[in-house]
Amino acid sequence: MKSFYGTQLSNPLMLGTAQYPSPAILEQAFRDSGAGVATVSLRRESGAGQTFWQMICELGVLILPNTAGCHTVKEAVTTAHMAREVFDTKWIKLELIGHTDSLQPDVFQLVEAARILTEDGFHVFPYTTDDLIVGERLLAAGCEVLMPWGAPIGSGRGLNNEYALRAMRAEFPDVPLVVDAGIGLPSHAAQAMELGYDAVLLNTAVARAGDPAAMARAMMLAIEAGQLADLVDPIEARDMAEPSTPVIGKAFLS
Repeated sequence: MKSFYGTQLSNPLMLGTAQYPSPAILEQAFRDSGAGVATVSLRRESGAGQTFWQMICELGVLILPNTAGCHTVKEAVTTAHMAREVFDTKWIKLELIGHTDSLQPDVFQLVEAARILTEDGFHVFPYTTDDLIVGERLLAAGCEVLMPWGAPIGSGRGLNNEYALRAMRAEFPDVPLVVDAGIGLPSHAAQAMELGYDAVLLNTAVARAGDPAAMARAMMLAIEAGQLADLVDPIEARDMAEPSTPVIGKAFLS
C-alpha cells in the first residue's frame, strides 16, 4: 500500500462521520470497520459542539478534515485554515463544489485552491473528477494524492465510469489514488480495490444503512477482498468459455 504524504494507513478504508443516528453508533461503526481515517466536515458539523469534536479525536484514527459545502476558493482556503487550527493537522480534503445537483467538483477553482493550500504547507487530498488532465494539473499544483469520484456524493451508484478510473490508475501508477464518493454497496468498494486503487472513502452507505456498524464491517471485508484480488493478478475476462478441467488424455467413450 502506498503512503499518503509519508503516512502509511492502518486500513485503506476512509470513513465519514456525518449522518449517523447517534454518536454511539458512529463509534461502533468505526470499531467494526477498522477504518484508518475519519473524515470530518468542519462547516457542516460546526454546530455539533465540543463533545462531538472530542469524540472524533478519541476514535484513535487519523483525522482528515474536509471543506464540504465550499463553492469558492476563498471559502475553501478559509475553512482549511480553520480545520488546521481545530485538529492540528496539515491534512485537508479539498472539496470545492461547482454543480448543485450532482455536487460535481469545480475543477478550475479546485486546482487554484490546491496550489494556494500546498504553498501554505497543507497536504491536500483533492476531491476531483476522473479526468486525466485535471489530475495532471492537481499534481502540478503540489498535490501528492488524487481522489476521483466513483459517482455523485451520496448517490450509491458505485463506479459510474470504470474505464476512466482504470485509465487514471494506469496514467498515475505511483500516485496514491482514492475512490471518493458514490459507493453504495460492499461490492462497489471491492471493485475499486480490484482496479488497483489504494483506498476508498465513503460515508452515506454506512451512516444511513439499517445497521451502520454491520455495513461498516461489510465494507471493511469487501475492501480487504478487493485488495487481495488485485495483488494476486486475477485472470482476464474472456469472450469464450475455457474448460477448467484438462482435455489432453481425455477418454472417449464409444
